Amino acid sequence: MTTQYPVLWPVPTRWADNDHYGHVNNVTYYSYFDTAVNAWLMHATGTDIRDLPALGVVAQTSCQFLGSLSFPDQVQVGLRISRLGRSSITYDLAIFRDTDGALELAATGVFVHVYVDAESRKPVEIPAVIRTAAETLVTD
Repeated sequence: MTTQYPVLWPVPTRWADNDHYGHVNNVTYYSYFDTAVNAWLMHATGTDIRDLPALGVVAQTSCQFLGSLSFPDQVQVGLRISRLGRSSITYDLAIFRDTDGALELAATGVFVHVYVDAESRKPVEIPAVIRTAAETLVTD
């Protein structure tokens, strides 16, 4: 399953991620998606994406929970792109629990960035530096 994702991005669980029931709260999975996508973008582009004239805002996100996580689990987020449009990118994501290199699927999700002008907030084309990096994650 992990071979379906060109990038596996490490995201540590935190003590505060656990809820009263002793597992990572469901809303935190969305934080892992957001962290992995934006950290990978900064790494892949070699730039601070917050300084670009266009911002990627989250227009849609979803998650299917398949397994439980708990602090101090180590997590890898699989990233791939199923659609690279003019002004939007659709990421397919997977969260894996990493137990000494053995990866167990805990969740899958979708995350859509729409690029908007930093000032007007109107949709614009994906910045070239982002598009170049994103092309490496496009899957059929």
